[in-house]
Amino acid sequence: MSHEGIATRSVMRSVAFLGASALAVSVLAGCSDPDPAGKPLAGQDIARAARAEIADGGTLHWAVDAVPETLNTFQSDADTSTTRIAQATLPSMFRFDAAGRPERNPAYLESAKVVETEPKQVVLYKLDQQAVWSDGREIGAADFAAQWRALSGKDSAYWTARNAGYDRIEKIQRGDNDLEVRVTFGQPYADWRSLFSPLYPKEVMGTPDAFNDGARRKLKVSAGPFVLKSIDRKAGEVLLTRNPRWWGERAKLNEIVLRAVPRDERAAALAAGDLDLAEVDPAAAKRIALAAPPRPQSPSAGGSATPLMGPERRRLTPAQKRDKARFRGFEVRKSLEPAYTQLALNGGEGPLADERVRRGVARALDREKLAKLVLSPLGLPAEPVGSHLALSGQAAYADNSGAIGGQDTAEAQALLADAGWVPGGPVEERKKGEKAAGSEADKSKKGSGSEKSEKDSKKESGKKADKDSEKESGNKGDKDSEKESGKKDSAKDSEGGDDGAYIVGEDNKADDDDEGEHLAQDGKQYGSKQLQQGGVPGAYAPQGTAAPAGAAVRPLAKDGKALTLRFVVPQGEGSQSLRTVADRIGIMLERVGIRTEITKVSDESYFKDHIASGQYDLALYSWPTSAYPATDARPIYAKPVPAADGSLNVEQNYTRVGTDQVDQLFDQAIATLDESESRSLIRKADSRIWAAAGSIPLYQRPQLTAVRTNIANAGAFGFGTPLYEDMGFLKKGSGAPAPSSQR
Repeated sequence: MSHEGIATRSVMRSVAFLGASALAVSVLAGCSDPDPAGKPLAGQDIARAARAEIADGGTLHWAVDAVPETLNTFQSDADTSTTRIAQATLPSMFRFDAAGRPERNPAYLESAKVVETEPKQVVLYKLDQQAVWSDGREIGAADFAAQWRALSGKDSAYWTARNAGYDRIEKIQRGDNDLEVRVTFGQPYADWRSLFSPLYPKEVMGTPDAFNDGARRKLKVSAGPFVLKSIDRKAGEVLLTRNPRWWGERAKLNEIVLRAVPRDERAAALAAGDLDLAEVDPAAAKRIALAAPPRPQSPSAGGSATPLMGPERRRLTPAQKRDKARFRGFEVRKSLEPAYTQLALNGGEGPLADERVRRGVARALDREKLAKLVLSPLGLPAEPVGSHLALSGQAAYADNSGAIGGQDTAEAQALLADAGWVPGGPVEERKKGEKAAGSEADKSKKGSGSEKSEKDSKKESGKKADKDSEKESGNKGDKDSEKESGKKDSAKDSEGGDDGAYIVGEDNKADDDDEGEHLAQDGKQYGSKQLQQGGVPGAYAPQGTAAPAGAAVRPLAKDGKALTLRFVVPQGEGSQSLRTVADRIGIMLERVGIRTEITKVSDESYFKDHIASGQYDLALYSWPTSAYPATDARPIYAKPVPAADGSLNVEQNYTRVGTDQVDQLFDQAIATLDESESRSLIRKADSRIWAAAGSIPLYQRPQLTAVRTNIANAGAFGFGTPLYEDMGFLKKGSGAPAPSSQR
């Protein structure tokens, strides 16, 4: 997942404080609903058009964060650019539909199904008879077998980042003919559809050298609508060209140029005509949206076509009028990413090692208000996320938040009192530099290797933190726009401190009930991978201002120490929204007597030195959800176990909160071939993850994409896999700008 999170897990107490009846009600309520998965909150926004309406030819210039370090998606440093290239150039047996559910890819498969369950599970793949690699060789069993051997985990010479699922395969054989592949599993595997997507040729997977080094910079053989033509690292460009051997629908575009452009430079690159499509932050999206009138609601957009909240068009400033002219011919397409932002609670040590305190924190949060704060200004559905393991629309989704309950100040205070934290208790004065009650970890241990490194844990799982979005710290606001508007980062004045830290609850912060101003309205950005909005006007009153009536709550204390939690946030310009969300959470916690010590750290050290190493009490970060949660989510919620060297192996469970029961439910779900039963087990696991309160899902992340108005079948893809062969420029006569290759 992403900058929104990872935290340490320590062995936690069982869910003693959640009555069995509460869990039963939650689970049964989910099962009684005929379709608890529901629909995506926001659908794809890609300007869908029939192929007959799209011109043949043209070059699409598409912004990416960086030229990928590797073209092998199974290596630890693969990124979103690696994935994008693989989607356009390599076979995938299954792809995702608009609801994030796997569907057979007809370009490669005539069918794929479980044909035997006893004595072993056997899956039979029937390949399209025209499916060939770009060198003319048929795609077949030899390619499947080479990938299995490379990813099975049995040969340590292959530097693989993950082997989940491949390690359950016993053998792969040719079927009755060259177009059939029989895969026999030694252990039942419910998520078998996750395998061989993408599928690399045997030339890549056949030897450790080819896997480790050969596929990092070149793809000599491919099999998609496009082929990799060249990578120019100096210019920061990847060129994909139409595949002459592609047997499916011929790609409409001649070329796709993936161009590395920093997010804070994308608005200028779009205005200059250097880009046709780019994910942008809310500040840039508002500027670009001025150039195109609000579009009518699209039935397929699921609410995503509602306009961005922005300036009154009849009263534009001179700078806004210039933006309207600069971005003529562009529009903003928006959806929600298959990822969510969460509040992580480090249960490894300190007050949060007590489940009652974690549950008290959870009951103090108004998740609906936090979702509204971030998403409403963007015209996106502002509903809190109800599951750790799936999002609305995905097959495994069900709102299991009832396992812990909603915002309830009295219940939060009761839980905290049960844990011994009482209002107004005696508090020993802390000396300068002394840690708060929630910051007991020795800072000298940061990155000390007392636990397995992030890199090692990523090798053990296929679901890694989305580093781009983890950098909700990474996006910078559009500086030109800020200069023109004269807007300042209001939060910088209020966040000051001798060491970059300040205590929420010590300087009479004002009440947060006024929602008249939202995060995205201050000109700061937060993208699908980086939340970043400015401070909320009115969130803080000047020092000495009396607190609103009824807002004052005496701080909680125990054994002479105040209940103060260290809330670590990144300090970069692009992470203002994370800090603002943290501020709002701090105010909510203050109302039940919990103080938060907000500590700003560098973007570079935020994840490695704080989240992954457990040097925090509270943190915000994201995880992507998967169509295969039994496989991909298990390492995130597995109970940490001691490693052979005495360290604690947390895999990707950076909150360090886990239970044997959750592990067992994951194990049962992955080994159950009955899809309905597997989903039921996943939902039960999620209910118990909620009850343990190691992490609190808040809201689904927004996806904002600036696109030329004459580009069809591209934009904010949401859950769905892009269809590269269908992207293109609408035929002339629509009044839209010409394709970039004709400019």
